[in-house]
Amino acid sequence: MSRYPPGHTVGAIYEGSSGNPYLDAMPDMLSPEQFARVIASYPPIPHDLAQMSPEERRGLLPSLASIYVPMPYQYAIYDTLYRAISTTYRTADVMESTKAINAYYCGRDTNYATQADSGSILGVPGCGKTATVRRCLSTMPQVIEHMEYQGQPCYCKQVLWLHVECPSDCSVKTLGFSIMAALDRAIGSHYLQSTKGLRTASASAIATQTKILLTNNHVGLLVIDEIQNAVMTARKNRQEKPLLRFLVELTNETMTSIYFIGTPVAEELFVSQEHLKRRTRGIRLAPFRPDGVYLDFVRKIWPYQYTAQAAPLTTSLSNKMYDCSGGIPAYVIKIFAESQAQALLQGRSCIDEKVIQRAVELLAIKVPRTYAAGTHISDFEIGEATPEPPQEQEEVSRQYANKRGRKAAQRDDRDLLVAYMEGKNIEEQLRKHGQLEEDYHG
Repeated sequence: MSRYPPGHTVGAIYEGSSGNPYLDAMPDMLSPEQFARVIASYPPIPHDLAQMSPEERRGLLPSLASIYVPMPYQYAIYDTLYRAISTTYRTADVMESTKAINAYYCGRDTNYATQADSGSILGVPGCGKTATVRRCLSTMPQVIEHMEYQGQPCYCKQVLWLHVECPSDCSVKTLGFSIMAALDRAIGSHYLQSTKGLRTASASAIATQTKILLTNNHVGLLVIDEIQNAVMTARKNRQEKPLLRFLVELTNETMTSIYFIGTPVAEELFVSQEHLKRRTRGIRLAPFRPDGVYLDFVRKIWPYQYTAQAAPLTTSLSNKMYDCSGGIPAYVIKIFAESQAQALLQGRSCIDEKVIQRAVELLAIKVPRTYAAGTHISDFEIGEATPEPPQEQEEVSRQYANKRGRKAAQRDDRDLLVAYMEGKNIEEQLRKHGQLEEDYHG
């Protein structure tokens, strides 16, 4: 069990005697079983469902959005983020933090033993990146208050993590101010209000102030979500170079671990500069394969049927759901909910393939034929190394549960293609069927 009770702010409880209060106060890492119990979400099914009207049943459908099924890929993300926080505090003790702040103010280079961790988690929209990151972070308190360490006064607040979401028109300055606002929400400070004088300052001045605040407040991990918004805004305004400089400065000079979350759109910017490319490696997520992991996911949401009768989970229904959703979890949930809504509106007793098709048409879901290369969320297994994405491959084709195209025609046993596939001698076959002259001299 975790040493800290659930909550936003907790008092420090130390384990170990490393001489570093931030490291000794770190929450315990959860086991895969503990993690699954903490993040799982299965809303209760009303006991009086049988007596409910169609309108009342449709009113229950929004609760399907709160279903959260634990899967191995989520624990891989949790493990990555936890280790990033731990890395920060293994490099950033009290003395190094003080030296770093002085260096920022004086304009000197920061020289500490090891840089903090950084990376990125990119994937197809709908794979659950943001929801997973939020749940991973919620397993830990955000702020730890220190009062005394090893018999000596130690009055400070340790911010374990900050989660910042880039708005749709995110610029370098907006991103800097968003980080300040997130810090204000975490510890009740007024940094954003006190930096009104920086509204007309350069992006580099904002970056410097941001680095100082992250270091001064002992921030263990900064998560920048929807990073593709900043990338697209910079591209639109032809401000990619300032964004590159800002991101490189954050990852290379701050003592806080930084992870970027977003879609594959951000990958093009990440690989455009070697410094940033090296600091933004990480997990790349692709949708489910049509396999047992996908089927297990569907089985866990299938009991949440609010129609008059529950449709049995057949192979044809699960395949239909997969082909319509492309294996993207968010689409699976959306199609499942809308199919039930259509069945209730049409007076049907349960969902079927026709109702599912109708729901897909109404939702206008069109799954792309190719995805950016990545690791399918079906391929993560606890106890095994995280699988590597395909090498030297920019895109992967989407998969189908039902094979596409026409069925193969039945071929005659005299067909040369059949003979070739069976490893037979082609000359012998030709002679056998009289299609080659007997006096043929190869």
